[in-house]
Amino acid sequence: MLNKGRTEEELFSFFEQKKEEDLDYRFILSSMCTLPHPIAVKMHDMFLETNLGDPGLFSGTASLERLLIERLGTLFNLPAAGGYATSGGTESNIQALRCARKSKKEIATPNVVVPESAHFSFKKACDILCLEMRTVPLDSMLKMDAGRAAEIIDKNTVCLVGIAGTTEYGMVDPIPELAAIAHEQGTYFHVDAAFGGMVLPFLDRHIPFDFSVPGVTSIAVDPHKMGMSTIPCGCLLVRDPAILSPLNIDTPYLSVKQEFTLSGTRPGAPVAGALAVLDYLGVEGMRAVVQGCMKNTWRLIDGMDTFGIQRAVTPDMNVATFVCTHAPDRWKVSWTRRGHLRIVCMPHVHRDRIEMFLEDIGEMYAR
Repeated sequence: MLNKGRTEEELFSFFEQKKEEDLDYRFILSSMCTLPHPIAVKMHDMFLETNLGDPGLFSGTASLERLLIERLGTLFNLPAAGGYATSGGTESNIQALRCARKSKKEIATPNVVVPESAHFSFKKACDILCLEMRTVPLDSMLKMDAGRAAEIIDKNTVCLVGIAGTTEYGMVDPIPELAAIAHEQGTYFHVDAAFGGMVLPFLDRHIPFDFSVPGVTSIAVDPHKMGMSTIPCGCLLVRDPAILSPLNIDTPYLSVKQEFTLSGTRPGAPVAGALAVLDYLGVEGMRAVVQGCMKNTWRLIDGMDTFGIQRAVTPDMNVATFVCTHAPDRWKVSWTRRGHLRIVCMPHVHRDRIEMFLEDIGEMYAR
């Protein structure tokens, strides 16, 4: 720490310099986060000091969290769903596995069954909770093989996990089939829809993944991704609010005497931002955003095809992957574990960005 403070001018000069070292979002094609909606930014600023970890002191902000869960529950076909705002998909997945573990405390050697495509947060969760993680191979469409899942699950399985919008390929696992397997085994079934939860309800093609599917116990969704909230804002929703009760711990000196959340201090600002975006855009506005992203995804796929660059798989959502080994230097792309070029067509990836990328990669492959 400095002995003598800096002037405001010195501070801003230093921080502006550091901000300029960040990558420009206009050239980021690999992120599942995006520029926050201006409405989210305004609401974030309005609720900057609020702490949902002590909700009695910020009752208005706490009511916004309840409204956010209600809005998402309605979107997922269960307005009465329980849940709360998390720091993102990692926390939501950890909490879901905690719920699952608590539901079968009698099992001495518990395991969790996840697809090969599961987010790395499940490795963290299993490590923290001392759970064996069993991985199910993917089928030819890079979705969880339900038949293999049925073979791997056993009496010690406390949770089966399906992904609605895989991080690498934008695929949706066969949620109804997996839910039926979980129901037959009497097992908790968690759907990680951190990315897909704010995409799938707005697609023209119906892909079942939510509480309309019998057997789905909980859902993770991240408004700070396609919901265009400020970071961090995830949500965990559960079919029965009582599922969260076993997570409660005593908080005697706070304005509430018990809490089931993982974090203690929880920012209210991104929660207000997330709700504001949903209410500002409504279903029609969100559908327009998602459809725009999907149009850009297909323009990218079609454009790459003209250069002879094949798609790795036909995606369910706005993630495009290609059998390709190089990309133009000025674009920030990523590569899957299978070595495929990966691009996420988020709201900040406008059509002109797609055309510029296609022009650059076209020149590269024309050499």
